[in-house]
Amino acid sequence: MPSFDEKQSQPQRASSEVDEIPYQSGEIDELAVVAEGEERTTWFVWILVVCSTISGLLFGYDTGVVSGALVTIGSDLGPAELSSGQKEFITSSTTLGALFGGLVAGILSDWTGRRLVLGVADVIFIGGAIGQAVCHTVWSMIGGRFLIGIGVGLAACIAPLYIQELSPTRLRGRMVVLNVVMITLGQVIAYGIGAGFFKVHGGWRWMVGLGAVPAGLQIFFLFFLPESPRILIRKGNVEAARQVMGKIYAHARQEDIDLKLKVLQAAVQQSIDITNNTTFFQRMNSMIYDGVNRRALIVGCGMQAFQQLCGFNTLMYYSATLFKEIGFDQPTAVGLIISGTNFIFTLVALATIDKIGRRRIMIWSAPGMVVGLVVASIAFHFLTMKTGNILVDGTHYSPAWSGIVLASMIVFVASYATGLGNVPWQQGELFGLEVRGIGTSLATATNWAGNLLIGSTYLSLMDRITPAGAFGFYAGLCFLGWLFVLACFPETAGLSLEEVKMIFRNGFGIKESYRLRKMKNEMRSQKQGVGKS
Repeated sequence: MPSFDEKQSQPQRASSEVDEIPYQSGEIDELAVVAEGEERTTWFVWILVVCSTISGLLFGYDTGVVSGALVTIGSDLGPAELSSGQKEFITSSTTLGALFGGLVAGILSDWTGRRLVLGVADVIFIGGAIGQAVCHTVWSMIGGRFLIGIGVGLAACIAPLYIQELSPTRLRGRMVVLNVVMITLGQVIAYGIGAGFFKVHGGWRWMVGLGAVPAGLQIFFLFFLPESPRILIRKGNVEAARQVMGKIYAHARQEDIDLKLKVLQAAVQQSIDITNNTTFFQRMNSMIYDGVNRRALIVGCGMQAFQQLCGFNTLMYYSATLFKEIGFDQPTAVGLIISGTNFIFTLVALATIDKIGRRRIMIWSAPGMVVGLVVASIAFHFLTMKTGNILVDGTHYSPAWSGIVLASMIVFVASYATGLGNVPWQQGELFGLEVRGIGTSLATATNWAGNLLIGSTYLSLMDRITPAGAFGFYAGLCFLGWLFVLACFPETAGLSLEEVKMIFRNGFGIKESYRLRKMKNEMRSQKQGVGKS
Protein backbone atom coordinates (compact mmCIF):
# COMPACT_ATOMS: atom_id res chain seq x y z
CA MET A 1 0.00 0.00 0.00
CA PRO A 2 1.50 3.40 -0.94
CA SER A 3 2.19 5.80 1.89
CA PHE A 4 0.28 9.05 2.18
CA ASP A 5 3.31 11.06 1.09
CA GLU A 6 3.74 8.84 -1.98
CA LYS A 7 0.12 9.41 -2.94
CA GLN A 8 0.56 13.15 -2.44
CA SER A 9 3.56 13.20 -4.75
CA GLN A 10 1.74 11.58 -7.65
CA PRO A 11 0.86 13.93 -10.50
CA GLN A 12 -2.61 15.45 -10.58
CA ARG A 13 -3.52 13.67 -13.82
CA ALA A 14 -5.55 11.02 -12.03
CA SER A 15 -7.30 9.22 -14.89
CA SER A 16 -7.18 8.88 -18.65
CA GLU A 17 -10.49 10.68 -18.87
CA VAL A 18 -8.76 13.97 -18.20
CA ASP A 19 -5.51 13.47 -20.11
CA GLU A 20 -6.33 16.21 -22.59
CA ILE A 21 -6.39 18.91 -19.91
CA PRO A 22 -3.18 20.99 -20.10
CA TYR A 23 -0.82 21.05 -17.12
CA GLN A 24 2.15 23.32 -16.52
CA SER A 25 4.68 21.89 -14.04
CA GLY A 26 1.84 20.25 -12.13
CA GLU A 27 -0.33 23.38 -12.23
CA ILE A 28 -3.68 23.44 -14.01
CA ASP A 29 -3.64 25.76 -17.02
CA GLU A 30 -6.58 28.05 -16.32
CA LEU A 31 -6.78 28.98 -20.02
CA ALA A 32 -8.52 25.65 -20.47
CA VAL A 33 -11.01 26.00 -17.65
CA VAL A 34 -12.05 29.66 -17.42
CA ALA A 35 -15.68 29.64 -18.55
CA GLU A 36 -17.41 32.38 -20.48
CA GLY A 37 -19.64 34.41 -18.17
CA GLU A 38 -17.96 32.95 -15.09
CA GLU A 39 -17.98 36.34 -13.37
CA ARG A 40 -21.79 36.53 -13.64
CA THR A 41 -23.57 35.03 -10.66
CA THR A 42 -26.80 33.17 -11.39
CA TRP A 43 -29.99 33.30 -9.37
CA PHE A 44 -29.43 29.63 -8.58
CA VAL A 45 -26.19 30.47 -6.74
CA TRP A 46 -27.75 33.39 -4.87
CA ILE A 47 -30.76 31.34 -3.74
CA LEU A 48 -28.52 28.43 -2.75
CA VAL A 49 -26.21 30.67 -0.72
CA VAL A 50 -29.04 32.60 0.97
CA CYS A 51 -30.73 29.34 2.03
CA SER A 52 -27.40 28.01 3.31
CA THR A 53 -26.66 31.15 5.30
CA ILE A 54 -29.67 30.57 7.54
CA SER A 55 -27.09 28.48 9.43
CA GLY A 56 -25.13 31.67 9.95
CA LEU A 57 -28.26 33.47 11.15
CA LEU A 58 -28.84 30.71 13.71
CA PHE A 59 -25.19 30.83 14.75
CA GLY A 60 -25.38 34.59 15.33
CA TYR A 61 -28.78 34.58 17.01
CA ASP A 62 -28.03 31.78 19.45
CA THR A 63 -24.65 33.20 20.47
CA GLY A 64 -25.96 36.78 20.70
CA VAL A 65 -29.24 36.16 22.52
CA VAL A 66 -27.52 35.03 25.72
CA SER A 67 -26.27 38.59 26.35
CA GLY A 68 -29.81 39.95 26.75
CA ALA A 69 -31.07 36.81 28.49
CA LEU A 70 -28.45 36.98 31.25
CA VAL A 71 -29.61 40.41 32.43
CA THR A 72 -33.33 39.52 32.38
CA ILE A 73 -33.46 35.98 33.84
CA GLY A 74 -33.59 37.33 37.38
CA SER A 75 -34.80 34.60 39.76
CA ASP A 76 -36.52 32.47 37.09
CA LEU A 77 -33.92 29.69 37.35
CA GLY A 78 -33.95 29.37 41.15
CA PRO A 79 -31.31 31.70 42.63
CA ALA A 80 -32.40 35.27 43.42
CA GLU A 81 -29.70 36.43 41.03
CA LEU A 82 -27.25 34.54 38.83
CA SER A 83 -23.67 34.62 40.12
CA SER A 84 -20.69 35.39 37.86
CA GLY A 85 -19.78 31.70 37.93
CA GLN A 86 -23.28 30.64 36.86
CA LYS A 87 -23.27 33.21 34.04
CA GLU A 88 -19.92 31.86 32.86
CA PHE A 89 -21.24 28.27 32.99
CA ILE A 90 -24.35 29.17 30.96
CA THR A 91 -22.28 31.06 28.40
CA SER A 92 -19.38 28.62 28.11
CA SER A 93 -21.66 25.56 27.85
CA THR A 94 -22.66 26.76 24.37
CA THR A 95 -19.03 27.04 23.44
CA LEU A 96 -18.21 23.60 24.85
CA GLY A 97 -21.02 22.11 22.76
CA ALA A 98 -19.77 23.98 19.70
CA LEU A 99 -16.28 22.59 20.31
CA PHE A 100 -17.64 19.03 20.13
CA GLY A 101 -19.89 19.84 17.16
CA GLY A 102 -17.11 21.55 15.24
CA LEU A 103 -14.66 18.73 15.91
CA VAL A 104 -16.84 16.09 14.22
CA ALA A 105 -18.67 18.24 11.63
CA GLY A 106 -16.19 18.24 8.76
CA ILE A 107 -15.18 14.60 9.22
CA LEU A 108 -18.83 13.53 9.37
CA SER A 109 -19.72 15.56 6.27
CA ASP A 110 -17.02 13.78 4.24
CA TRP A 111 -18.98 10.54 4.74
CA THR A 112 -22.58 11.76 4.66
CA GLY A 113 -22.33 14.91 2.50
CA ARG A 114 -22.52 18.55 3.55
CA ARG A 115 -26.29 18.97 3.25
CA LEU A 116 -27.28 16.20 5.69
CA VAL A 117 -25.04 17.63 8.43
CA LEU A 118 -26.72 21.03 8.05
CA GLY A 119 -30.08 19.30 8.52
CA VAL A 120 -28.86 17.56 11.67
CA ALA A 121 -27.70 20.94 13.00
CA ASP A 122 -31.18 22.39 12.41
CA VAL A 123 -32.86 19.58 14.36
CA ILE A 124 -30.44 20.22 17.24
CA PHE A 125 -31.14 23.98 17.08
CA ILE A 126 -34.88 23.34 17.43
CA GLY A 127 -34.43 20.94 20.35
CA GLY A 128 -32.06 23.28 22.16
CA ALA A 129 -34.26 26.35 21.65
CA ILE A 130 -37.36 24.62 23.03
CA GLY A 131 -35.36 23.10 25.89
CA GLN A 132 -34.10 26.51 26.99
CA ALA A 133 -37.52 28.14 26.71
CA VAL A 134 -39.14 25.71 29.15
CA CYS A 135 -36.29 25.20 31.64
CA HIS A 136 -36.59 26.20 35.31
CA THR A 137 -33.15 25.42 36.77
CA VAL A 138 -29.65 26.65 36.10
CA TRP A 139 -28.45 23.17 35.09
CA SER A 140 -31.30 22.61 32.64
CA MET A 141 -30.46 25.98 31.09
CA ILE A 142 -26.83 24.89 30.84
CA GLY A 143 -27.97 21.66 29.16
CA GLY A 144 -30.09 23.57 26.63
CA ARG A 145 -27.21 25.92 25.85
CA PHE A 146 -24.87 22.92 25.42
CA LEU A 147 -27.27 21.35 22.92
CA ILE A 148 -27.53 24.63 21.02
CA GLY A 149 -23.74 24.74 21.02
CA ILE A 150 -23.50 21.39 19.21
CA GLY A 151 -25.76 22.79 16.48
CA VAL A 152 -23.69 25.97 16.30
CA GLY A 153 -20.47 23.96 15.96
CA LEU A 154 -21.90 21.85 13.13
CA ALA A 155 -23.29 24.86 11.28
CA ALA A 156 -20.21 27.04 11.78
CA CYS A 157 -17.99 24.39 10.18
CA ILE A 158 -20.22 23.10 7.37
CA ALA A 159 -22.09 26.18 6.09
CA PRO A 160 -18.92 27.98 4.85
CA LEU A 161 -17.53 24.71 3.45
CA TYR A 162 -20.76 23.93 1.59
CA ILE A 163 -20.91 27.47 0.18
CA GLN A 164 -17.25 27.36 -0.92
CA GLU A 165 -17.73 24.14 -2.83
CA LEU A 166 -20.79 25.49 -4.66
CA SER A 167 -19.49 29.00 -5.47
CA PRO A 168 -17.66 30.25 -8.59
CA THR A 169 -13.96 30.80 -7.81
CA ARG A 170 -13.98 34.56 -8.38
CA LEU A 171 -16.86 35.08 -5.92
CA ARG A 172 -16.05 32.40 -3.36
CA GLY A 173 -14.82 34.78 -0.66
CA ARG A 174 -17.83 37.05 -1.04
CA MET A 175 -20.23 34.13 -0.81
CA VAL A 176 -18.66 32.91 2.44
CA VAL A 177 -18.77 36.45 3.83
CA LEU A 178 -22.53 36.38 3.19
CA ASN A 179 -22.68 33.65 5.82
CA VAL A 180 -20.81 35.94 8.23
CA VAL A 181 -23.20 38.78 7.31
CA MET A 182 -26.02 36.50 8.42
CA ILE A 183 -24.15 35.70 11.65
CA THR A 184 -23.93 39.41 12.44
CA LEU A 185 -27.54 39.95 11.35
CA GLY A 186 -28.53 37.16 13.72
CA GLN A 187 -26.72 38.97 16.52
CA VAL A 188 -28.46 42.25 15.64
CA ILE A 189 -31.84 40.49 15.67
CA ALA A 190 -30.98 38.86 19.00
CA TYR A 191 -30.08 42.23 20.54
CA GLY A 192 -33.18 43.85 19.05
CA ILE A 193 -35.47 41.14 20.44
CA GLY A 194 -33.57 41.34 23.72
CA ALA A 195 -34.22 45.09 23.91
CA GLY A 196 -37.89 44.52 23.07
CA PHE A 197 -38.35 41.92 25.84
CA PHE A 198 -36.06 43.69 28.36
CA LYS A 199 -38.91 44.73 30.66
CA VAL A 200 -41.24 41.80 29.95
CA HIS A 201 -41.48 39.26 32.77
CA GLY A 202 -40.09 35.97 31.47
CA GLY A 203 -39.23 37.65 28.16
CA TRP A 204 -35.92 35.79 28.01
CA ARG A 205 -37.89 32.58 27.29
CA TRP A 206 -39.24 34.14 24.10
CA MET A 207 -35.71 35.30 23.21
CA VAL A 208 -34.21 31.81 23.33
CA GLY A 209 -37.29 29.98 22.01
CA LEU A 210 -37.57 32.03 18.80
CA GLY A 211 -34.35 30.43 17.59
CA ALA A 212 -36.39 27.40 16.53
CA VAL A 213 -38.15 29.34 13.74
CA PRO A 214 -35.28 29.86 11.24
CA ALA A 215 -34.04 26.30 11.92
CA GLY A 216 -37.40 24.95 10.84
CA LEU A 217 -37.30 27.08 7.69
CA GLN A 218 -33.88 25.79 6.71
CA ILE A 219 -34.91 22.16 7.13
CA PHE A 220 -37.64 22.85 4.59
CA PHE A 221 -35.24 24.53 2.14
CA LEU A 222 -32.65 21.74 2.42
CA PHE A 223 -34.99 19.39 0.57
CA PHE A 224 -34.50 21.56 -2.53
CA LEU A 225 -30.75 22.29 -2.27
CA PRO A 226 -28.16 20.19 -4.17
CA GLU A 227 -25.18 18.38 -2.70
CA SER A 228 -21.68 19.73 -3.33
CA PRO A 229 -20.38 18.69 -6.80
CA ARG A 230 -17.17 17.48 -5.18
CA ILE A 231 -19.11 15.15 -2.89
CA LEU A 232 -21.30 13.98 -5.80
CA ILE A 233 -18.22 13.10 -7.88
CA ARG A 234 -16.66 11.43 -4.87
CA LYS A 235 -19.77 9.22 -4.62
CA GLY A 236 -19.61 8.44 -8.36
CA ASN A 237 -22.60 10.56 -9.39
CA VAL A 238 -20.85 12.53 -12.15
CA GLU A 239 -24.03 13.35 -14.06
CA ALA A 240 -25.60 15.00 -11.00
CA ALA A 241 -22.40 17.01 -10.51
CA ARG A 242 -22.57 18.11 -14.18
CA GLN A 243 -26.15 19.33 -13.68
CA VAL A 244 -25.24 21.31 -10.55
CA MET A 245 -22.24 22.92 -12.29
CA GLY A 246 -24.44 23.73 -15.27
CA LYS A 247 -26.67 25.75 -12.95
CA ILE A 248 -23.72 27.44 -11.23
CA TYR A 249 -22.19 28.42 -14.63
CA ALA A 250 -25.48 28.95 -16.45
CA HIS A 251 -23.94 31.55 -18.80
CA ALA A 252 -21.07 29.28 -19.88
CA ARG A 253 -20.83 27.11 -22.98
CA GLN A 254 -21.30 23.38 -22.48
CA GLU A 255 -17.70 22.66 -23.49
CA ASP A 256 -16.44 25.06 -20.79
CA ILE A 257 -18.55 23.30 -18.18
CA ASP A 258 -17.25 19.93 -19.38
CA LEU A 259 -13.66 21.13 -19.00
CA LYS A 260 -14.34 22.44 -15.51
CA LEU A 261 -15.97 19.15 -14.61
CA LYS A 262 -12.97 17.17 -15.91
CA VAL A 263 -10.51 19.30 -13.96
CA LEU A 264 -12.66 18.81 -10.87
CA GLN A 265 -12.80 15.06 -11.55
CA ALA A 266 -9.01 14.96 -11.74
CA ALA A 267 -8.66 16.62 -8.35
CA VAL A 268 -11.42 14.54 -6.77
CA GLN A 269 -9.99 11.33 -8.25
CA GLN A 270 -6.66 12.11 -6.65
CA SER A 271 -8.52 12.59 -3.36
CA ILE A 272 -10.35 9.28 -3.86
CA ASP A 273 -7.08 7.46 -4.61
CA ILE A 274 -5.53 8.85 -1.44
CA THR A 275 -8.63 7.99 0.60
CA ASN A 276 -8.82 4.45 -0.78
CA ASN A 277 -5.14 3.75 -0.13
CA THR A 278 -4.83 5.30 3.31
CA THR A 279 -6.67 4.91 6.60
CA PHE A 280 -8.42 7.73 8.44
CA PHE A 281 -5.62 7.74 11.02
CA GLN A 282 -2.98 8.02 8.27
CA ARG A 283 -4.81 11.05 6.87
CA MET A 284 -5.09 12.48 10.37
CA ASN A 285 -1.35 11.96 10.88
CA SER A 286 -0.70 13.64 7.53
CA MET A 287 -2.06 16.87 9.02
CA ILE A 288 1.11 16.91 11.10
CA TYR A 289 3.72 14.99 9.11
CA ASP A 290 2.90 16.10 5.54
CA GLY A 291 4.39 19.58 5.01
CA VAL A 292 1.60 20.88 2.75
CA ASN A 293 -1.16 19.83 5.13
CA ARG A 294 0.76 20.90 8.22
CA ARG A 295 1.28 24.43 6.93
CA ALA A 296 -2.37 24.68 5.87
CA LEU A 297 -3.41 23.50 9.35
CA ILE A 298 -1.14 26.03 11.07
CA VAL A 299 -2.68 28.84 9.03
CA GLY A 300 -6.27 27.62 9.51
CA CYS A 301 -5.96 27.00 13.24
CA GLY A 302 -3.82 30.10 13.78
CA MET A 303 -6.40 32.39 12.18
CA GLN A 304 -9.26 30.81 14.15
CA ALA A 305 -7.29 31.15 17.40
CA PHE A 306 -6.60 34.81 16.56
CA GLN A 307 -10.33 35.38 15.95
CA GLN A 308 -11.24 34.18 19.42
CA LEU A 309 -8.28 35.25 21.54
CA CYS A 310 -8.76 38.88 20.48
CA GLY A 311 -11.66 38.93 22.95
CA PHE A 312 -14.43 39.93 20.53
CA ASN A 313 -16.94 37.32 21.66
CA THR A 314 -16.77 38.58 25.23
CA LEU A 315 -18.59 41.62 23.87
CA MET A 316 -21.20 39.43 22.21
CA TYR A 317 -21.77 37.43 25.41
CA TYR A 318 -21.33 40.09 28.07
CA SER A 319 -21.82 43.48 26.41
CA ALA A 320 -25.18 44.09 28.12
CA THR A 321 -23.63 43.18 31.48
CA LEU A 322 -20.62 45.42 30.82
CA PHE A 323 -22.61 48.44 29.67
CA LYS A 324 -24.99 48.05 32.63
CA GLU A 325 -22.04 48.15 35.03
CA ILE A 326 -20.51 51.31 33.52
CA GLY A 327 -23.77 53.22 33.84
CA PHE A 328 -25.92 52.87 30.71
CA ASP A 329 -29.66 52.75 31.51
CA GLN A 330 -30.51 50.60 28.47
CA PRO A 331 -27.57 48.17 28.28
CA THR A 332 -29.21 45.83 25.76
CA ALA A 333 -29.99 48.76 23.46
CA VAL A 334 -26.38 49.96 23.75
CA GLY A 335 -25.27 46.42 22.94
CA LEU A 336 -27.37 46.75 19.80
CA ILE A 337 -25.01 49.55 18.70
CA ILE A 338 -22.09 47.11 18.94
CA SER A 339 -23.87 44.34 17.03
CA GLY A 340 -25.10 46.89 14.47
CA THR A 341 -21.52 48.07 13.89
CA ASN A 342 -20.48 44.46 13.43
CA PHE A 343 -23.21 43.95 10.84
CA ILE A 344 -22.49 47.15 8.87
CA PHE A 345 -18.75 46.56 8.60
CA THR A 346 -19.27 42.93 7.66
CA LEU A 347 -21.08 44.37 4.63
CA VAL A 348 -17.89 46.34 3.91
CA ALA A 349 -15.98 43.05 3.93
CA LEU A 350 -18.62 41.54 1.64
CA ALA A 351 -17.92 44.23 -0.95
CA THR A 352 -14.13 44.11 -0.73
CA ILE A 353 -12.83 40.66 0.27
CA ASP A 354 -12.49 39.30 -3.29
CA LYS A 355 -11.21 42.63 -4.68
CA ILE A 356 -8.71 43.54 -1.97
CA GLY A 357 -7.90 39.96 -0.96
CA ARG A 358 -7.85 38.08 2.33
CA ARG A 359 -4.27 38.89 3.31
CA ARG A 360 -4.42 42.63 2.58
CA ILE A 361 -7.72 43.12 4.37
CA MET A 362 -6.23 41.46 7.46
CA ILE A 363 -3.02 43.49 7.36
CA TRP A 364 -4.98 46.75 7.18
CA SER A 365 -7.74 45.98 9.70
CA ALA A 366 -5.89 44.25 12.56
CA PRO A 367 -4.06 47.42 13.76
CA GLY A 368 -7.46 49.10 14.23
CA MET A 369 -8.39 46.34 16.66
CA VAL A 370 -5.21 46.95 18.67
CA VAL A 371 -5.89 50.71 18.82
CA GLY A 372 -9.50 50.21 19.92
CA LEU A 373 -8.51 47.85 22.74
CA VAL A 374 -5.64 50.05 23.94
CA VAL A 375 -7.95 53.09 24.13
CA ALA A 376 -10.55 50.95 25.97
CA SER A 377 -7.88 49.87 28.47
CA ILE A 378 -6.87 53.48 29.13
CA ALA A 379 -10.51 54.57 29.44
CA PHE A 380 -11.30 51.79 31.92
CA HIS A 381 -8.29 52.80 34.03
CA PHE A 382 -9.54 56.36 34.49
CA LEU A 383 -13.20 55.32 34.65
CA THR A 384 -12.66 52.98 37.63
CA MET A 385 -10.08 54.94 39.61
CA LYS A 386 -12.60 55.81 42.33
CA THR A 387 -13.63 52.15 42.78
CA GLY A 388 -10.13 50.69 43.02
CA ASN A 389 -9.86 49.90 39.28
CA ILE A 390 -12.70 47.38 39.41
CA LEU A 391 -16.28 47.74 38.17
CA VAL A 392 -18.89 47.99 40.90
CA ASP A 393 -22.48 47.61 39.71
CA GLY A 394 -24.67 50.55 40.71
CA THR A 395 -21.78 53.05 40.91
CA HIS A 396 -22.24 56.35 39.07
CA TYR A 397 -19.31 56.48 36.66
CA SER A 398 -18.19 59.40 34.51
CA PRO A 399 -20.42 59.58 31.40
CA ALA A 400 -17.46 60.97 29.44
CA TRP A 401 -15.22 57.97 30.15
CA SER A 402 -18.15 55.60 29.62
CA GLY A 403 -18.67 57.23 26.22
CA ILE A 404 -14.99 56.74 25.36
CA VAL A 405 -15.28 53.06 26.28
CA LEU A 406 -18.25 52.74 23.91
CA ALA A 407 -16.42 54.63 21.13
CA SER A 408 -13.31 52.46 21.48
CA MET A 409 -15.48 49.34 21.33
CA ILE A 410 -17.05 50.61 18.11
CA VAL A 411 -13.56 51.11 16.57
CA PHE A 412 -12.50 47.63 17.69
CA VAL A 413 -15.66 45.96 16.38
CA ALA A 414 -15.56 47.83 13.05
CA SER A 415 -11.97 46.69 12.48
CA TYR A 416 -12.78 43.14 13.55
CA ALA A 417 -15.84 42.89 11.30
CA THR A 418 -13.91 44.16 8.28
CA GLY A 419 -11.22 41.48 8.53
CA LEU A 420 -10.88 38.97 11.35
CA GLY A 421 -14.61 38.31 11.66
CA ASN A 422 -14.67 36.96 8.09
CA VAL A 423 -11.29 35.77 6.87
CA PRO A 424 -10.78 32.75 9.18
CA TRP A 425 -14.06 31.25 7.92
CA GLN A 426 -12.46 30.92 4.49
CA GLN A 427 -10.60 27.99 6.11
CA GLY A 428 -12.05 25.31 3.81
CA GLU A 429 -10.08 26.65 0.85
CA LEU A 430 -6.78 25.91 2.60
CA PHE A 431 -7.10 22.11 2.51
CA GLY A 432 -7.08 19.49 -0.23
CA LEU A 433 -10.35 17.58 -0.62
CA GLU A 434 -8.96 14.36 0.89
CA VAL A 435 -8.30 16.15 4.21
CA ARG A 436 -10.73 19.08 3.92
CA GLY A 437 -13.19 17.61 6.41
CA ILE A 438 -10.42 16.85 8.91
CA GLY A 439 -8.76 20.23 8.43
CA THR A 440 -11.93 22.29 8.78
CA SER A 441 -12.98 20.27 11.84
CA LEU A 442 -9.64 20.90 13.56
CA ALA A 443 -9.68 24.61 12.65
CA THR A 444 -13.28 25.02 13.81
CA ALA A 445 -12.50 23.15 17.04
CA THR A 446 -9.60 25.57 17.59
CA ASN A 447 -12.05 28.46 17.20
CA TRP A 448 -14.39 27.07 19.83
CA ALA A 449 -11.57 26.05 22.16
CA GLY A 450 -10.37 29.66 22.09
CA ASN A 451 -13.94 30.85 22.51
CA LEU A 452 -14.37 28.56 25.52
CA LEU A 453 -11.16 29.85 27.07
CA ILE A 454 -12.10 33.51 26.59
CA GLY A 455 -15.80 33.15 27.47
CA SER A 456 -15.18 31.15 30.63
CA THR A 457 -12.43 33.44 31.99
CA TYR A 458 -13.62 36.93 30.98
CA LEU A 459 -15.53 37.84 34.16
CA SER A 460 -12.83 36.32 36.35
CA LEU A 461 -10.14 38.15 34.37
CA MET A 462 -11.99 41.43 34.84
CA ASP A 463 -12.03 40.78 38.61
CA ARG A 464 -8.43 39.57 38.90
CA ILE A 465 -6.45 41.98 36.70
CA THR A 466 -9.04 44.80 36.43
CA PRO A 467 -10.95 45.83 33.29
CA ALA A 468 -8.02 47.97 32.15
CA GLY A 469 -5.67 45.02 32.47
CA ALA A 470 -8.06 42.63 30.72
CA PHE A 471 -8.51 44.83 27.67
CA GLY A 472 -4.79 45.61 27.59
CA PHE A 473 -4.14 41.85 27.61
CA TYR A 474 -6.51 41.38 24.65
CA ALA A 475 -4.71 44.19 22.82
CA GLY A 476 -1.40 42.35 23.25
CA LEU A 477 -2.93 39.14 21.85
CA CYS A 478 -4.26 41.10 18.86
CA PHE A 479 -0.79 42.47 18.15
CA LEU A 480 0.67 38.94 18.20
CA GLY A 481 -2.10 37.83 15.83
CA TRP A 482 -1.21 40.62 13.40
CA LEU A 483 2.42 39.46 13.41
CA PHE A 484 1.20 35.92 12.62
CA VAL A 485 -0.72 37.24 9.60
CA LEU A 486 2.35 39.08 8.32
CA ALA A 487 4.55 35.99 8.64
CA CYS A 488 2.26 33.09 7.69
CA PHE A 489 -0.99 34.03 5.98
CA PRO A 490 -0.93 33.78 2.14
CA GLU A 491 -3.35 35.34 -0.35
CA THR A 492 -5.97 32.88 -1.60
CA ALA A 493 -8.42 35.21 -3.35
CA GLY A 494 -8.87 34.32 -7.03
CA LEU A 495 -7.35 30.84 -6.70
CA SER A 496 -9.47 27.71 -7.13
CA LEU A 497 -9.80 25.31 -4.20
CA GLU A 498 -7.47 22.91 -5.99
CA GLU A 499 -4.85 25.62 -6.67
CA VAL A 500 -4.70 26.88 -3.08
CA LYS A 501 -3.12 23.59 -2.06
CA MET A 502 -0.18 24.28 -4.38
CA ILE A 503 0.96 27.39 -2.52
CA PHE A 504 1.94 25.40 0.59
CA ARG A 505 4.39 23.14 -1.24
CA ASN A 506 7.40 25.18 -0.15
CA GLY A 507 6.76 27.19 2.99
CA PHE A 508 3.67 29.26 3.78
CA GLY A 509 3.45 30.40 0.19
CA ILE A 510 2.99 34.15 0.54
CA LYS A 511 5.13 34.91 -2.53
CA GLU A 512 3.86 31.80 -4.34
CA SER A 513 0.23 32.87 -3.88
CA TYR A 514 0.91 36.21 -5.52
CA ARG A 515 2.80 34.50 -8.35
CA LEU A 516 -0.12 32.15 -9.07
CA ARG A 517 -2.63 35.00 -8.94
CA LYS A 518 -0.53 37.05 -11.35
CA MET A 519 -0.21 34.09 -13.73
CA LYS A 520 -3.96 33.50 -13.69
CA ASN A 521 -4.72 37.15 -14.37
CA GLU A 522 -2.33 37.15 -17.34
CA MET A 523 -3.94 33.99 -18.73
CA ARG A 524 -7.41 35.46 -18.33
CA SER A 525 -6.33 38.65 -20.09
CA GLN A 526 -4.80 36.65 -22.95
CA LYS A 527 -7.97 34.60 -23.38
CA GLN A 528 -10.13 37.72 -23.38
CA GLY A 529 -7.81 39.29 -25.94
CA VAL A 530 -8.08 36.22 -28.18
CA GLY A 531 -11.87 36.29 -27.85
CA LYS A 532 -12.06 39.92 -28.98
CA SER A 533 -9.69 39.51 -31.94
